[in-house]
Amino acid sequence: MTIENLHKLYLQSTGISTDTRKIIKGNIFFALKGENFNGNLFAEKAIELGASYAVVDEKQFSNNNGKTILFTNVLKTLQELANYHRNFLKTPIIALTGSNGKTTTKELINSVLKEKYITIATQGNLNNHIGVPLTLLSMNKDTEIGIVEMGANHQGEIAFLCELAQPDYGYVTNFGKAHLEGFGGIEGVIKGKSELYEYLRKNNKRAFINNEDKLQIEKTKSIQSFSFGTKNSFPDVTVELLEANPFLKIEYSNTTIESKLIGTYNFSNIAAAIAIGAYFKITPSAIKKGIESYTPKSNRSQIIKIGSNTIILDAYNANPSSMHVALENFKQLKTKNKIVILGDMFELGRDAALEHQQIVDLSESLGFNQVFLIGKNFYTTKNNSSLKFENFDDFKLYITKNKIENSQILIKGSRGMALERVMDLI
Repeated sequence: MTIENLHKLYLQSTGISTDTRKIIKGNIFFALKGENFNGNLFAEKAIELGASYAVVDEKQFSNNNGKTILFTNVLKTLQELANYHRNFLKTPIIALTGSNGKTTTKELINSVLKEKYITIATQGNLNNHIGVPLTLLSMNKDTEIGIVEMGANHQGEIAFLCELAQPDYGYVTNFGKAHLEGFGGIEGVIKGKSELYEYLRKNNKRAFINNEDKLQIEKTKSIQSFSFGTKNSFPDVTVELLEANPFLKIEYSNTTIESKLIGTYNFSNIAAAIAIGAYFKITPSAIKKGIESYTPKSNRSQIIKIGSNTIILDAYNANPSSMHVALENFKQLKTKNKIVILGDMFELGRDAALEHQQIVDLSESLGFNQVFLIGKNFYTTKNNSSLKFENFDDFKLYITKNKIENSQILIKGSRGMALERVMDLI
């Protein structure tokens, strides 16, 4: 079977599924493989559950009354189908990547654009070689703008995802110290994220850029661009930060926008959404509505009240860049009795010891009332006033005997640390 013929079956289906636990009647099931699973084993089960077809790549599983479709490689077939569908629809697509703030920025852009357009955006953080195809295949003829988040932990990934999605517009949130192990250092991060710019340049597409970021300006020379920033940077769209205590209040086009986001580091994320909304001719009042209607979730900079404590829960992910700005922002908040609970940062490779030590030095220099450090990397650092715990269980034992009360608490760590568990202890 050709990709064109598979696409015809897809258009008649109820969508794509890669998990038999989430099968909807009429889905096409793609039997993906991983290190610890083989989707081919579940092809028959998928059909029993209502899938119209199952795409497999092992011949012994292609014998279910014509309901199975054999290809050489299921993952490659999914990617080719997604690319074919993208070209079939010709929907304008905005791609975004970056070291920090991708998902928040994507959600803000979607919240603004849907005030005027029918949009489809990446669900959650499904932003890899499987998530991007699934995002493209979730679009249909009614979709007016697609918003595709692209994640990467080594060079070449963004270039590959761009060839799949073929974006018309692109935005890089920033270049920070994330996935240093895979990228081979900060220069590798810059090169890897800039693959989006290279695609836009090669295909004469447009980049949205932050005029406050000199590296973005440098990397987008000779690319069509549309800029945002404060009035001092002379951008196409001017956005000013009025207040951040703790929620960000912003002025745009004589309109005051009161967001539900905290941290000055979120200013550029909001400003990007405002600028993209302006580019697509959305009115200031509609942009305001879009920004103000967005509420952070999934452990991303959430403010939660528990008893006498106020918690800033930012436990979805962490790297040296995001950890640094989170600590600096927490210091600026006009509250008393500030406590910081930090978990290890992952995927830093040979830089892990240095980066963790720098975060310890910073957190102690900022003068918080107490700093708790959790994880093997933080445990090996040198410290003066911080309390260190080699694992979460050790921290749990301590904190259940030494309750925190009447405090403002910042909780931040990499996803693998699952620091949202702290909430049950406070």
